[in-house]
Amino acid sequence: MTLKEILEYKIAITDEFAINLSSILIVILIIVATRIVNWLFKRIFKRQEKKDRIDVGKSHTLFQIIKYTIWVIAISLILETLGFKITILLAGSAALLVGLGLGIQEIFKDIVSGIFILFEGHLKVGDVLELDGMVGIVKEIGLRTSKLETRDKIIVIVPNSKFITGNVVNWSHIDTKTRFSVEVGVAYGSNARKVEDVLIHCAKNNKSISNKPEPFVQFKNFGESSLDFELFFFTNESFIVENIKSQLRFDIKEAFNKNNIEIPFPQRVVYSKPLDK
Repeated sequence: MTLKEILEYKIAITDEFAINLSSILIVILIIVATRIVNWLFKRIFKRQEKKDRIDVGKSHTLFQIIKYTIWVIAISLILETLGFKITILLAGSAALLVGLGLGIQEIFKDIVSGIFILFEGHLKVGDVLELDGMVGIVKEIGLRTSKLETRDKIIVIVPNSKFITGNVVNWSHIDTKTRFSVEVGVAYGSNARKVEDVLIHCAKNNKSISNKPEPFVQFKNFGESSLDFELFFFTNESFIVENIKSQLRFDIKEAFNKNNIEIPFPQRVVYSKPLDK
């Protein structure tokens, strides 16, 4: 038996198509070539990241789009090689999807949402998000689901449709620096300008707080038992901002003690009326 006869040997024969050894070898070559091309693109994007020519989020998004596109082309070539007619498959799939639509509509909604996320680029790997009260860093954007890492180092798998239909706060979308604040009350009789100076000094001495824009203080209100101030600051470490706020409160308490600034507690004056004998 010659090599040509071996390659043309029919493994599976039906009324619609016939599979031989040569078609199987071509399929294997297509799969290998697809993986190599994807690997090369990944290497290219990694090099661009190291040279700071593209940020990590955009690099991941572009690579995901290219990867899925390459695999769609590869699968189409594989089906054509095996003798399947793409037009017939599409027609059959359409009828099948209509029948299964109610059962898998959520899956398709997630997939379509994933395509929108990848193409729009509003959401990137490394972004800090707040979703349904949960704060996390985007670790991976998939076609159907994405992965968020919370402050507790827990990986949460989120369906992509939640990013499209839900209220998502992206703290990293416009600028890596985000504004936060700490509230504090001081006793009546305290020097308001001195309180302002102490609060700004504490913020400027914190290495995690940015000096551009500079921190600032607002005199918020005359409270029932205190003069209420709010210290605003900017940081590019929004993911650990609760730790920054905690450290800032420690520093403020120490600074208030050194400067004889009192943090009051609620006080009530009770008047008693003598009862008649």
